[in-house]
Amino acid sequence: MAEKTDVVVIGGGYAGAMAASRLTQRDDVTVTLINPRSNFVERIRLHQRVGGSDDAVVDYGEVLAERVRLVVDTVTRVEAAERSVTLATGDAVGYDYLIYAVGSATEEGGVPGAAEFAYPISTLETADRMRRVLDDVPMTAPLTVVGAGPQGIETASELAELGRTVTLVCGEALGPYLHPRGRRSVAKRLAKLGVTVLEGPDATVTAVTQDAVQLSDGRELSSEMTIWTAGFGVPDLASRSGLSTDATGRLLTDETLTSVDDERIVAAGDAAAPSDLPLRMSCQAALPLGAHAADSVLSRIAGEQPAPVAEGFFGQCISLGRGAGIFQFAHGNDVARGFHIGGRLGATVKEVICASTVKGLVKEAHKPGSFKWHAKDDHRQELLQARFGETPNVAEPAA
Repeated sequence: MAEKTDVVVIGGGYAGAMAASRLTQRDDVTVTLINPRSNFVERIRLHQRVGGSDDAVVDYGEVLAERVRLVVDTVTRVEAAERSVTLATGDAVGYDYLIYAVGSATEEGGVPGAAEFAYPISTLETADRMRRVLDDVPMTAPLTVVGAGPQGIETASELAELGRTVTLVCGEALGPYLHPRGRRSVAKRLAKLGVTVLEGPDATVTAVTQDAVQLSDGRELSSEMTIWTAGFGVPDLASRSGLSTDATGRLLTDETLTSVDDERIVAAGDAAAPSDLPLRMSCQAALPLGAHAADSVLSRIAGEQPAPVAEGFFGQCISLGRGAGIFQFAHGNDVARGFHIGGRLGATVKEVICASTVKGLVKEAHKPGSFKWHAKDDHRQELLQARFGETPNVAEPAA
């Protein structure tokens, strides 16, 4: 009987689920996915869970290949020297290769009172907590959403469409990623929904209290509930385990997504920092990075050199309530183009894209290796040369 190779995947989000199913292309590979929840969470729909238009949960039986073993637990430490991970229950799980796909979560950025009084929405548990509290907040009470990225805009729109009184505190700019034309389109829709938008140098939150938000210009906004979407960070599992990370805590890897410390550890999704030039945290990046991480492991098992990353972007889509949305087209290097699709058609495009992420996972689960990604960042090599003086060779970490 052929010797089995054991691969453990930490994290069952978009990247982890994709990687786990893709690894089952080889019959001699056993795959264990460790995740703190028993269901797959559509993180890009959590604002809909709060608003009541979608539960944002899919059974893992739909999105994981049959041969993937799901362990519902939390990894507390990676023991690279022993090739094992320690679980919160105290158990240890050994591996031959490890895929590190722990994802990301909202980070308060050290703003006084934010951790105590603001409500993040980046996980299923925080979204449910927010929804329970929101049910007891009067419809006319003022709500404040802090952060003007996609999650902030989507949450503000969803709540305003329900008849809530919402102020969106943006900091410098509404939708920083968007092209000015796209930004104008979003601002027009928010105004139609009755959302008060505060942006510019004076619209930075300096403190949060139980019933107010303080701004950098001294203003104090009454806020019955403050929702925090400004900024994301990653779990500190890698740094706690003695692995090299970037300043944000992402696992440092070479261009094949292999850890700079250990060729048996490969990263994927929001928690990966290839060449210290990570891709934007998003499911758009997570799916191909998950596939690429699995391919890197499969290459090493086959005794072949893994290929460098070649992922890029199409753009960014944002829902603006149930009746409108925007798809902002972008270059492969994630810089917005001047063209966007808005209005009801934008909402349709957004929904198609959200549905396609799960469909992609389902297809990979039924036919491992089928996922393809066609966007490519042609400027990445230029960035690598600018940072390192030349395109770095693929690292060969210590085994």
